[in-house]
Amino acid sequence: MAETGKVVDEIRDPWYHRWGGFFGEWRRRYRGLDDRQQRQVGIILRVAIVILLFFIGWPVALLVAALFTAQFAVGYLPPPYRRYGRFAIPLIVLLVVLTYPFYLGNLGTMSLLGDYPTLGTMTIMGVFSMMAVGLNIVVGYAGLLDLGYVAFYAMGAYTVAWFASVQFAHRSVHLGASGVAGSTPGIHISIWALLAIAGIFTAFIGIMIGLPTLRLRGDYLAIVTLGFGEILPQIARNGDSLAGFNLTNGPNGITPIDPPGFGRLNFLTGSGTFWTSERLFFWAVLVLVAITIFCSLRLRDSRLGRAWIAIREDETAAAAMGVPLMRTKTWAYATGAFFGGVAGAYFASFKQSTFPGDFSFNISAFILSMVILGGMGNVWGVVFGACFLSFLNQQGLSDIGHSFNHTFGTNLDVPKYQFGIYGLIIVATMLLRPEGLIPSARRKAEFHEGVHDAPLYDAQHE
Repeated sequence: MAETGKVVDEIRDPWYHRWGGFFGEWRRRYRGLDDRQQRQVGIILRVAIVILLFFIGWPVALLVAALFTAQFAVGYLPPPYRRYGRFAIPLIVLLVVLTYPFYLGNLGTMSLLGDYPTLGTMTIMGVFSMMAVGLNIVVGYAGLLDLGYVAFYAMGAYTVAWFASVQFAHRSVHLGASGVAGSTPGIHISIWALLAIAGIFTAFIGIMIGLPTLRLRGDYLAIVTLGFGEILPQIARNGDSLAGFNLTNGPNGITPIDPPGFGRLNFLTGSGTFWTSERLFFWAVLVLVAITIFCSLRLRDSRLGRAWIAIREDETAAAAMGVPLMRTKTWAYATGAFFGGVAGAYFASFKQSTFPGDFSFNISAFILSMVILGGMGNVWGVVFGACFLSFLNQQGLSDIGHSFNHTFGTNLDVPKYQFGIYGLIIVATMLLRPEGLIPSARRKAEFHEGVHDAPLYDAQHE
């Protein structure tokens, strides 16, 4: 019987552990260490990471070294102050990001990835971070697979386009818009008010979509959300003649869209050499990302967040414990939709346009990849995954292709294969680190320690 149990255990091991063996063997050895030994191995790995990053770019290595040092130093704080140590890493990152425009010109280039992100790229990274954190509420907290998240992004973008452009030129409404002449036709409402309106409207759409679909589970829910994700972009594409009314301007999209601003300070034109357009858009998206992260963390630790996690872990057990499934799932869907709508609204104002072609299924898959890569359920991991993949999408892959072609004398168009590259990254992540690069403690424990519900034939007899 002992031999039979051993054979069954070998069969159940993933193929890359049994035959590839390298990563699986080292992982098993690491789990066999005590806490002190694991801490020592962690220090060695962190030093190795910093050394590797040093060859890519010393500023990145310096930042990562500072974060590792802060994480290590927190354990040596006096007990009364130790609880404040959790703010050390976020404060360091916030300080580095806030001052990024002032030292960007002195950073030089990275050896593999080329130039450091421009302020425009950083703004787009912030927008995708907001959408990824919003999707993480649905997928990471509540465990609901949503393949149509791009629909909420589209609704937010078109909400701003309707009320901050000349789309409805037969109307003349001006309410707090910055940099728009009073004689300009159309509806022009302050972008800051429209961000809230777009979020609320998108959350309402999320509730309308969620009520008939969230009774489904697993693959069925994913297929239905995929369908809704395809329906709304098609409405945008064909919405130039809905019963004779031009709602979306069809394939031509809506442009231009009013920029944000405060009074006479317009984000499009800026003011002087300090308040430049790129800096204003960048700092504004930082504020929005900070609000999104704060709300996500507070929701995670709330009674509602614990209900989401209970549903993710075991929906049947959650229902037996009195968790109202439909209401709790709908709240998750609506909350994720809210942040997706706000991100879409701000991105449309940043681009000053919105088109139906911006809302393909690839965007939904792209945002889901950010959540998977960073670590489902962990806000900081999701933000990292969103920043990394959106940087590659905006300028990283083109710079990598340029470096590759310059080194090997080839003429390869690397961005052309972007989705294949993203697919390889996700496959490698799922094989080697399925919990994500920066997982939450709960998810990490689930993947590495398992749960106590193994069937009888998994038992090993000595």
